[in-house]
Amino acid sequence: QVQLVESGGGLVQAGGSLRLSCAASGGTLSQYAMGWFRQAPGKEREFVGAISWIATNYVGSVKGRFTISRDNAKNTVYLQMNSLKPEDTAVYYCAAKYVGGVSQYARDYDSWGQGTQVTVSS
Repeated sequence: QVQLVESGGGLVQAGGSLRLSCAASGGTLSQYAMGWFRQAPGKEREFVGAISWIATNYVGSVKGRFTISRDNAKNTVYLQMNSLKPEDTAVYYCAAKYVGGVSQYARDYDSWGQGTQVTVSS
């Protein structure tokens, strides 16, 4: 089973940018659909976006601001977040889906990272 480790979270002012990384071991990320999710205090885990070998999908609230990419040589997936808003504050998780294409449902993903905190101040 692939192990995932997120990094790159932190505190940023509204309008700023962060790039989250999701590094994998025990598996090859290029073989999986990779998703990013987030969970704010008191809220359910929310789909942010996902990338497969043929498609990239995003939730409407981040379209045009967030970009998912992958570096197969580094076995790493990235979430570039621009024009951050206070409502983007959450713990961000990456996840691997072993079979099939992207999904917006957390239950479809097989491996998860531990999460990284993103806090956007107003």
